[in-house]
Amino acid sequence: MKTNLEDISSIKKKLLIEIESQEVDKKIDEAYRELGRKSRIPGFRQGKAPRKILERRFGNQVAEDVMRDLINETFPRAIEEVKVLPLGMPSLEKKALKHGENFEYSAVMEVRPQFELTNYLGLEAEREKCRITEEDVRNRLDQIRNGNGKMTSIDEDRPIQKDDYVVLEYEGFEGGRSLDGIKSPNLLLKVGSNDFHPKFEESLIGLNKESETEIRVDFEDSYYHSNLKGKSVDFKVKTLDIKEMALPELNDDFARNLGADFKDLEDLKDKVKEMITSQEEKRIDGELKQRLLQKISDSVDFEFPQVLVESEINHAVENLKQNLMRSGSNLEKMGLSEGKLKKDFRSTSEKRVKERLILSEIAKQDEISVDEGELKEGFRVLASTTGQDTETLQKYYEARDLVDSMKEKLLEEKTLNYLVEHANIKEVEKGALSQNSSSETEDN
Repeated sequence: MKTNLEDISSIKKKLLIEIESQEVDKKIDEAYRELGRKSRIPGFRQGKAPRKILERRFGNQVAEDVMRDLINETFPRAIEEVKVLPLGMPSLEKKALKHGENFEYSAVMEVRPQFELTNYLGLEAEREKCRITEEDVRNRLDQIRNGNGKMTSIDEDRPIQKDDYVVLEYEGFEGGRSLDGIKSPNLLLKVGSNDFHPKFEESLIGLNKESETEIRVDFEDSYYHSNLKGKSVDFKVKTLDIKEMALPELNDDFARNLGADFKDLEDLKDKVKEMITSQEEKRIDGELKQRLLQKISDSVDFEFPQVLVESEINHAVENLKQNLMRSGSNLEKMGLSEGKLKKDFRSTSEKRVKERLILSEIAKQDEISVDEGELKEGFRVLASTTGQDTETLQKYYEARDLVDSMKEKLLEEKTLNYLVEHANIKEVEKGALSQNSSSETEDN
């Protein structure tokens, strides 16, 4: 076997492989001997059909089978010989397979980019101080209280007010033509939330139950729903019901009724503060790591393997689909197209691929790895956050060949922690970094 590796670009290679005729002939002869033993040809006893008859009847199939076997046997040896590791499935080009001739094929593939990283330790970075105020706790308690409120239809005969919840039947039209997917027989909407559109919600104020009206809304070009953005839409609306939210009193009984062994309101407040603190620390840590990684990313430039970018894009789209499905929606209901999403996700996916390659290179250069103990601890932490049994979760990952993916995530996190440990970090007050970011944006 002869191999030759050609550079198409820094990340795309073409591997040429040539297999000697003796090996080709041996494989072809073996294939026909096996075929002769098994095949039944009219006019011949089993196993006695002449090879020329077999060649006429099965020649194309034998050639395909032998080519497949030769490629499967030689390609792993070839990539080991030239020391490349393909990312994704290579694109194969094959020449005709003929008895007495060498067989040649080529594989075009993307590989990991080669780049140099220096000065990634000792970087200067700023980290926010974790400050949790009484107002933070009160706001979270209000959220919990609102989540436990009861929605009831109003008893009094009055028009819709701001902060009322209304049940609507509506349909949208453009130029007298009904818009696809822009209708609902029972939409629940909080007036003033701007979840739909400010103009639409303002027009509801003052209407009574069972009122019918028409509302025109000029949607901005930046509006999130692709079936509405940039359009002037006429809505036919009927108010089916007006509801209000009755909130429970914030007291010891409220805390105890939440469960989780809360003793009283003070106990609930303490637990809420712990939860907010944990979330803030996680946010601050994540943003610090992102700033360090961004500094390193800005210092190096290389070509992205498109197979990795496409995989990241597909993963992002699939995640969105799953999240929408869990909330009872889908891309069509949201007016989103998969093609447009893939285009929108490309920039962030390229950024993510670059960061993953950088972290992988740092781990390689500084010999950072994840051992079995760390892997087991990773499964334990994941199981505790998802409410699953650790052993069951690990078996699930093993059965679906997801353990390497888990190791990769743990290695990324370990490498990020390594960068933080070796960085020069200055603590700043809460909000200072976001203010600096806003100032820089205005200056630009």
